[in-house]
Amino acid sequence: MTLSRRNLLATTAAVAAGTAAVTAGPARAASGGHGGHRLRTGFERLAEDGYALLDGRKVGVVTNPTGITRDVRHIVDVMHADDRVDLVAVFGPEHGFRGTAQAGGSEGRYDDPATGLPVYDTYLKSGQPLADVFTASGVDTVVFDIQDAGARFYTYIWTLFDCMEAAGLAGKRFVVLDRPNPVTGRAALGPVLHKEFATFVGRQPISQAHGMTVAELAHLFNHEFLPSPIPLETVEMTGWRRSDFFDASGLPWVPPSPNMPTPETAVVYSGTCLFEGTNLSEGRGTTRPFELLGAEGVDGGWAAAVNELDLPGVRFREAYFAPTFSKFQGKTVGGVQLHVHDRDAFDPVRTGIALLVTARRSWDGFAWRPDNWIDKLTGSTQVRTMIDAGADTDEVVAGWQRELAAFRRTRRQYLVYR
Repeated sequence: MTLSRRNLLATTAAVAAGTAAVTAGPARAASGGHGGHRLRTGFERLAEDGYALLDGRKVGVVTNPTGITRDVRHIVDVMHADDRVDLVAVFGPEHGFRGTAQAGGSEGRYDDPATGLPVYDTYLKSGQPLADVFTASGVDTVVFDIQDAGARFYTYIWTLFDCMEAAGLAGKRFVVLDRPNPVTGRAALGPVLHKEFATFVGRQPISQAHGMTVAELAHLFNHEFLPSPIPLETVEMTGWRRSDFFDASGLPWVPPSPNMPTPETAVVYSGTCLFEGTNLSEGRGTTRPFELLGAEGVDGGWAAAVNELDLPGVRFREAYFAPTFSKFQGKTVGGVQLHVHDRDAFDPVRTGIALLVTARRSWDGFAWRPDNWIDKLTGSTQVRTMIDAGADTDEVVAGWQRELAAFRRTRRQYLVYR
């Protein structure tokens, strides 16, 4: 099994197969998986190697319902039943280890009924308090395996960041098992976070759609954002290409959170999640969250206005829906449904901005959330203030290009896959 071994500066160093070592930087992974080679996740490769990387270690796993095998068994259940792994704890993020909590919630501390393992809550914990959780658990190795959705404000990547920092403080080994970015790793898109707007929906200055896998992000975090690098080990995938959407992986989709029901949700999410920062529904409480957007009083004029922009890869249908929870619960609202017909051409962030611009112009009830949550989602005041000043979509998008170009240059150093 080939693990990440390449020193950040020694980019041409050879990596010996079948070895495990502390990661100093990303290594070039195989780009097979097409033409007869199936994708293998980090966990699959770890298991195929007999868990050699975990031999003699007391292991704790940071995971949620997406940490599954190809035959939909949870990796915690698999490792717990295997004498080669000394699994002693589980750490649950937002929504919980078994996924019983809604947005903004977690499962707390409990013993898992299926395995008897203690489950510790990491949600909204960071720094020394989270390090204390790792210490109290008795683990010496923390393993991370969660399916990401590809957007800066999807909180699992900041769970990764916080756990890496806490592992360093607690003196624990840290291992990341890689999974695909479901919306490809082709490009970084959107505004870059300004540090003064850092929250749990964006800890560090990365772009709104980062175009990276969790292992690649782990290397980026380790060398760019942590106070000092930690000993980081990653088990990369084989058989994944940067141009692959999730359906090319052959893996089963498990909703990473209750409002991410399908891979198609992830395709639009990095743009339409911006509607969390408005008084319009982002489709929570429907069967198509983030694909349905609307509010009371919105009519077909919005769909017509945004269709006139002829945005690539997507069309908009006038839609009416009644959310079962969240905004406008039990009320029928009007709005749009996104229909992405060409994923390769579709730009989710630019589309999200176009929807904000046209919503504000076509519906006189439009308003930002009073707490300016939109600034936390976009990473600065720029998007909100430009739209309020009457800027069109192209002008708003142009406003972040310089910072995005700088982030793309930084990001390039940490890309593992072709």
